[in-house]
Amino acid sequence: MKVLVTGAGALLGQGILRSLENSSLRPTLIAVDPSPLSAGLYWADYAELVPFANDSEYLPRIEMLLGKYRPDVVLIGTDVELMIFSLHREFLEAKYQTHIVVACPDVINIADDKYQTAEFFLRNGFDAPVSGIPGQEEAILEQVGFPLIVKPRVGARSIGVRMVKNHQELDEAIRVTHSPVIQEYVGTDSSEYTAGAITFDGRCDAAIVMRRDLRDGNTYRAFVEPSRELAQVVRKWAEALDAYGPANFQFRIDAQGRPKVFEINGRFSGTTPLRKLAGFDEVDMVIRHVKFKEPICQPEIESVTILRHWSETVVRPGEILS
Repeated sequence: MKVLVTGAGALLGQGILRSLENSSLRPTLIAVDPSPLSAGLYWADYAELVPFANDSEYLPRIEMLLGKYRPDVVLIGTDVELMIFSLHREFLEAKYQTHIVVACPDVINIADDKYQTAEFFLRNGFDAPVSGIPGQEEAILEQVGFPLIVKPRVGARSIGVRMVKNHQELDEAIRVTHSPVIQEYVGTDSSEYTAGAITFDGRCDAAIVMRRDLRDGNTYRAFVEPSRELAQVVRKWAEALDAYGPANFQFRIDAQGRPKVFEINGRFSGTTPLRKLAGFDEVDMVIRHVKFKEPICQPEIESVTILRHWSETVVRPGEILS
């Protein structure tokens, strides 16, 4: 069993690699990244440097590595690589006899764009934050009033997210934000959740929900409190999205008790290794399904509090890739 993981310098890619530590699959790991100083490169059995995803030589280099290592499964560790693999998935899988875990382009586009995310939920009959684009702010205010959230339609890790409490702050946030979306402010910091789901062929057979605390846009404390009701809602979202394998939903509970999603990731997420600690080993489940056709089964979720912290990787002279 050989697994190639991209994005060894990213939180997502490193989370996938960490999830494969001590795996019962005992995979040979091939990690790739553009930077020789990416910690995840030094956790794998083999490490390779690749160009950045927007480089014309990126795909030829990936093809060369697929031919060299012939991995059984390829897992994508950064957002910027998703579309490339999605557009070429069928060709690469057929040519190199591998399995690439990546959603279709439509799912990636919905997940990338926060306004499209809200529109997707409304189209499918789910609750979503009241949302709009510049020119629609007065209509939003009539429905929900201040405060509002202004953020880039395409973004991550809470970069550029602003809470505004009056018209002056709203006008300024719209002016300085590139391609903004304006949204209802939902719930409180203590009502924020992240959820993972696994879907194949339009059916979600496993899901997990965790309440979370954020720092710099990333989960740094997670509280696993199993809720059958929320898990069922997440499964419905996942089946409507119909990602190939993993999907991540970030949401808050509003004052009426309704969950409203403000972000989708049609992939594994940075909290993937945290979910494994609670008994939800999604990387293992996905690999076993795509490679061995094993069914996805809902695991027993353990009630735990997970405290995230820094760790270190030591690289000695002569070991840094070039």
